[in-house]
Amino acid sequence: MKFIHRLGFYLGGFSIGLVFLMFFLSGKKTSCAYGPNARVLKNITSKTLVINPNVKSDLSALSVDSLQVDMILKKGNVNFAKSDTSKEQCKRYTIEYDSLEILVENCILEANLLEVSKKQN
Repeated sequence: MKFIHRLGFYLGGFSIGLVFLMFFLSGKKTSCAYGPNARVLKNITSKTLVINPNVKSDLSALSVDSLQVDMILKKGNVNFAKSDTSKEQCKRYTIEYDSLEILVENCILEANLLEVSKKQN
């Protein structure tokens, strides 16, 4: 069999496979979170966020609203050096974004926002 025929069969099968994948994966929330930072942020954002009443006053003092907290949770960087990941149930993660730093407790059913502060250099 000539190379051009083999290439045609390969590309035909490849295109059928792509159509097959597009059909089954369309409309679903499929994403690939490979790195540890992306996995932690995806896990936290998939749960309901409970804001501690003490943190609400800190949020207003720093003039931070819930949209900025969502932005931090989606685009922030997890500082694993400051985080406590040794716990079994509720691990604590420090997430930094721009000049803000938040402390989130990631439990099984919910994520608790424990602390909001300006990032110290």
